[in-house]
Amino acid sequence: MLNDVTFGQYYPVKSFAHRSDPRIKLLALIAYIVALFLAKNFYGLALCFLVLCTAIIASRVPLGRVLRSVKAVLILLVFTAVLNLFFHGGSHLLVHWGIIKIYLEGVIFTVFFVFRLFFLVMGSALLTLTTTPVELTDGIESLLKPLKYIKFPVHELALIMSIALRFIPTLIDETNRIISAQKARGADFESGNIFKRIKAIVPILIPLLISAFRRAEELGDAMDARCYSGSKNRTKYKKLRFGWRDLICFLVFAALITGVVMFNIYAADIFPLIYEYIRIN
Repeated sequence: MLNDVTFGQYYPVKSFAHRSDPRIKLLALIAYIVALFLAKNFYGLALCFLVLCTAIIASRVPLGRVLRSVKAVLILLVFTAVLNLFFHGGSHLLVHWGIIKIYLEGVIFTVFFVFRLFFLVMGSALLTLTTTPVELTDGIESLLKPLKYIKFPVHELALIMSIALRFIPTLIDETNRIISAQKARGADFESGNIFKRIKAIVPILIPLLISAFRRAEELGDAMDARCYSGSKNRTKYKKLRFGWRDLICFLVFAALITGVVMFNIYAADIFPLIYEYIRIN
């Protein structure tokens, strides 16, 4: 499961998405998330899926690599789906067994919710797969630059987020090594009830915390040795510039939000019969 975590793992390849400005990619992700939550029917959700597929093709990242991000939250998907299925009311009863009631509206809402979360995770993972931590830092710092006028530590915040993303793969590798070492000593992490499995995690967490603190101390010493003093009087080796790729991204995601809003307003007029069966509200 740990190997399925794709956040912070950059996939190096030359593509349209990789060469785009990190600032426009961050804004595009925000626009994509807004569009997902604005969508009130499957037409808007299908439009988000179309844009997601286009982004995956433009990134040249293997589809399997992007899908691995969903495996990391699969338990959350199943848990929330079951809750919505059993507790969402409606007027068309499908199953009635004891206190369990499943309605048609609950099934439709559950499918809609699962797809929305599925697309959300994939879109977020695509950002880190196509953007290095350094580029993310520069993009976040540039977008939050107006906050510097109110003495907000923009550079420090961006640096913290960059370091956190950078060390996710490192901590995953360290966790896998600790698990392998514990298994070699006879530890069992797969059998027993839930309480035994939680107890078996303790020998993993303690060495992992010690390793994380040691790495943080080493990183701090390395930054001090290189005379790092924060954002004051610092210059950039690579300056961010908007290009034609960024204009295309902006137009695509502006069209996405517009299309989702239009589907919310006019879906019942465009597809009157189908809309009655798959509407969410």
